[in-house]
Amino acid sequence: MKGCGCVCLCLLLIIKLSAANVNKKVNALLILADDGGFEMGAYLNRISQTPNLNKLAKNSLIFNNAYTSVSSCSPSRSALLTGMPSHQNGMYGLHQGVHHFNSFDHVNSLPKILKRSGIRTGIIGKKHVGPNSVYPFDYSQTEENNSILQVGRNITHIKLLAREFFRNGSEPFFLYVAFHDPHRCGHTNPEYGEFCEKFGNGDIGMGTIPDWHPIYYQADQIDLPYFIPDTPAARQDVAAQYTTISRLDQGVGLLLEELKNAGHLDDTLIIYSSDNGVPFPNGRTNVYDSGLAEPMFISSPVHTDRHNQVTYSLASLLDIAPTLLDWFGVSYEESSNELKPALTGKSLLPLLTKEPTNVTDEAVYASHTLHEATMYYPMRAVRTHRYKLIHNLNYYAPFPIDQDFYLSLTFQDMLNRTRAHHPLNWFKTLQSYYIRPEWELYDLKMDASELNNLAGKKSYKKILQELQVKLSNWQKVTNDPWLCAPHSVLENVGEFRSSPQCMGLDNLY
Repeated sequence: MKGCGCVCLCLLLIIKLSAANVNKKVNALLILADDGGFEMGAYLNRISQTPNLNKLAKNSLIFNNAYTSVSSCSPSRSALLTGMPSHQNGMYGLHQGVHHFNSFDHVNSLPKILKRSGIRTGIIGKKHVGPNSVYPFDYSQTEENNSILQVGRNITHIKLLAREFFRNGSEPFFLYVAFHDPHRCGHTNPEYGEFCEKFGNGDIGMGTIPDWHPIYYQADQIDLPYFIPDTPAARQDVAAQYTTISRLDQGVGLLLEELKNAGHLDDTLIIYSSDNGVPFPNGRTNVYDSGLAEPMFISSPVHTDRHNQVTYSLASLLDIAPTLLDWFGVSYEESSNELKPALTGKSLLPLLTKEPTNVTDEAVYASHTLHEATMYYPMRAVRTHRYKLIHNLNYYAPFPIDQDFYLSLTFQDMLNRTRAHHPLNWFKTLQSYYIRPEWELYDLKMDASELNNLAGKKSYKKILQELQVKLSNWQKVTNDPWLCAPHSVLENVGEFRSSPQCMGLDNLY
């Protein structure tokens, strides 16, 4: 009987421990850079000093093939928070000011779903999405009720806001910290420099950020990526960007220290990424890899086997929402009785355990419609490990340039050099950058810079058709209003309700 009692007691203890483990509160911290790229040691940049991001990477799974679904700020953030591409959630372009794009009222988002499940949600920094009814954070310190410079770049203030969030409430939490660094600011606050690199640096009139120790870089020592022209102006531009990358890095360090001090370092999933490509030519607003590729780390306190390892599996920012729902054990399908289109992203948590053995069917998709309201240039793209297919729907028009990039040192120098017929020291001309064909197909293994368009090659006809089918199927699943553009009109109401059709325009020229 004694033996039986001991066994029963042990079994009871095991059951209690298992139940405690199942019911243990877990939290999530999503950290997002604004127009950030791979300017860090974790991605082998030898100049940009980012010790805190490097440390986080060592305690994370590092993604070498992560991509945004749209290279534009508000559309990307809406896709990240809803799990739906911008053409599906309604955020076709920038949210603020004269642009005023919004997600559809019926759309579900992470703050809405998690809030219903008893999870406290918070946002610090750049929000840039709406309406509030779709993105209802419990705790909100953003540009809507603060200066974006303070909540997005003042890392001391961000630290204190995070401390306030961590101290208030005992429920499981999801905190989204969206830094405004290293976004350009020369067009709105030119007094602070091209990237607000002078803001808070202690110079006369610049104010002081107590926890920031500015790092300045020599333009001639910068390692330029292949898609930025090698000119003194561009180097000066990138040097300023590096200074704000270092401020972002120090802010990440402060944030993680606050998480540790709050006692949540061992129960919080941490995701770091950026919203879109860097604000340089061929970067942001493009669906080339230089506009879509993103840094991404995922650090899990319970999945530690692959810390400081690299995954080559394709990942999308559309995967963030499914990943966080999976982490919290929340079902998207059961989150409400509202209309819920199927998410096309996937949870990335399985990658934290092991690398998939078969990646032949992996693909990520991009959907860009506008950036600013005047920049109508819809593009759809599909990327596999080997190939990229881009469909430029408005290929009759020149590719548009956004306002803050237009005023940048880099672009003004490119304009002046072009007008003076001087070399750009770039891999394209402005003319070839502006004027694009309807279809672009690239073999990324042989042509990582995406310069040799294979769409018209007979030997690639089969690959072109296969990728066109993949892209079209994804557009159908995500209810893309541009499914039939530019040579047809989608008819899906009235007599066509049960059999939607693309009706030809006879404009194939």
